[in-house]
Amino acid sequence: MNKIKVALVHDWLTGQRGGEKVLEVLAEIFPEAPIFTLFHLKGSQAETLEKRDIRTSFLQKCPFLKKRYRLYLPFFPLAAELFDLNEYEFIISSSHCVAKGIIPNPDALHVSYIHSPVRYAWNQYFAYFAPGRLSFFSRLFIPPVIHRLRVWDVSSSARVDYFVANSKNVARRIKKYYRREADVIHPPADTDFFIPAAPEPAREYYLIVSALVPYKRIDLAVEAFNLRGEPLKVVGRGPEFKKLKKAARPNIEFLGPVSAENLRSLYQEAKALLLPGEEDFGITALEAQACGTPVIAYGRGGAKETVIPGETGLFFPELTAASLESTLDKFQGLEFNKPIIRSNAMKFSRVAFKEKMASYLETKWAESKGKP
Repeated sequence: MNKIKVALVHDWLTGQRGGEKVLEVLAEIFPEAPIFTLFHLKGSQAETLEKRDIRTSFLQKCPFLKKRYRLYLPFFPLAAELFDLNEYEFIISSSHCVAKGIIPNPDALHVSYIHSPVRYAWNQYFAYFAPGRLSFFSRLFIPPVIHRLRVWDVSSSARVDYFVANSKNVARRIKKYYRREADVIHPPADTDFFIPAAPEPAREYYLIVSALVPYKRIDLAVEAFNLRGEPLKVVGRGPEFKKLKKAARPNIEFLGPVSAENLRSLYQEAKALLLPGEEDFGITALEAQACGTPVIAYGRGGAKETVIPGETGLFFPELTAASLESTLDKFQGLEFNKPIIRSNAMKFSRVAFKEKMASYLETKWAESKGKP
């Protein structure tokens, strides 16, 4: 496939989360492919991506982009459609918002790796835009904007030749909202970097590693640990930061973004990683398990594909602070085997993902050209 003109498309490059980890591997598979993205905050990505040919949309020059890019949401579909991709034969999009809606050449093959259909337009709409969360102006403005986004999201799904979902959970949503089938290839965890500590450290706190956005339900953990008084460390940033920090008692520490090395140490030294909301997949659950750390997660969504209850963690059944507390009580009476926890994460290694993804893309390209 070396002589094929390939383009990679990603929603935006502002941090290093699960989607960007997938993009890093796609960039390794196609080392010459340019990366099209709505906007790019320089220095926000791994060095391997920062060195690539990154091509941004007109949104790159908009004011206040770094802190207020979500305000430009009504223009995201247009920005994706204005990428000139006519010269490319094979387009791979990595999408949780609008990247899958690019307009390919009629003869091009478009495979879209979906991290989730647009969360705030579909399954997480009320987590973001419940009437109680909105000002009077927002209640007038946001619903029609999101309605138009839903219509565009469904119509633009017809431009994709093959969908790949990051989990069975997301594949079900693709089927529900787009009426399309999706193959499932789980995203990678860097099991070479995230490793257990030696010797075993004293584990004195619980940990959350997450974007601080409504659907992650960090508020449930804050409520539970306000009552318990146990140490909780929260890594991440997002629009909920000030609200959550104001609600938290001193036993809850907000660390903001941290380096990869510090994150690894935090995983290694935590009693457990907490996933208080419903995850699309939950790459942090695998990073923690790669370090030998168990996971306590809400028992729905992608976490059910990465956590083995009783072996690598526990699920709490209801999306309430009381349900989380009850599971924390149960967790304190259990012991977990670190090698078993890590072996589960190894099933999702970066090497395994790269091999599966490269093979899948090569097969689809051959099929599109009528080759055996």
